[in-house]
Amino acid sequence: MQHYTIYNHRAQESLGGVVVVVVDAETRVVEAYVGEYASGKSEIAINRALELKKLQRKVTLVDLDIVEPFYTLRPIKELLEEEGLNIIAYSRKDSFGLGETGAMLNPQARWALRIEGDIIFDIGYGVHGARTLNLVEGTEEAKLIVLAVVNYMRPMTSSIERIKDYIKELGTVNAIVANTHLGNDTTLDIIIKGNLEIFEAARQMNIPIAYIAIEERHREFINKEEFCTPVKFIQRYMPAAIW
Repeated sequence: MQHYTIYNHRAQESLGGVVVVVVDAETRVVEAYVGEYASGKSEIAINRALELKKLQRKVTLVDLDIVEPFYTLRPIKELLEEEGLNIIAYSRKDSFGLGETGAMLNPQARWALRIEGDIIFDIGYGVHGARTLNLVEGTEEAKLIVLAVVNYMRPMTSSIERIKDYIKELGTVNAIVANTHLGNDTTLDIIIKGNLEIFEAARQMNIPIAYIAIEERHREFINKEEFCTPVKFIQRYMPAAIW
């Protein structure tokens, strides 16, 4: 099997800082994931929550997506709870019709940071989604980390300049997750080309790359040791979440 290296030596030397989050028992993780529609932000948030749960940590995943009622955590709430996560979100039975409650925020979400353990926020897409963080009490005190999930295959982030413009509109962004994909049609060439553009945009903005996210089915073709940025292989849950 052929393995792919996304970085060459020049790219490694020129890339800005890389965020490697070391989680220990004394450190509380409080993270929010935001990005364009179909960036994969919800997948990344779910996978991050499950990653922490596997470390025997108490984890709450909060649905703050009030932008797109048809594609949220609600349909898979019970599934994720079976995985051991505490989910703050409306379920199918709590909702009605085809997402008429889409613009409603679960009251528990406002006070989520009072819950013990790690907190992961899945934010609605775009600038309007990012603003929902203003509805959550205690984000400054909790030292919230905001991660922008960028998919080069989406229209608003399909070039270096568009990525930069989009990130600037989001407000505070502490790090970027490079998540170039095209759903079931994703190829390694798409991943490589898109992520190189994301890395360059991040370098120009002096925003660190947290990690590269790649769907699990590509694992056998990827040699993580060749990368100068952490790689996380993710499972896809959101195809089951469409209303």
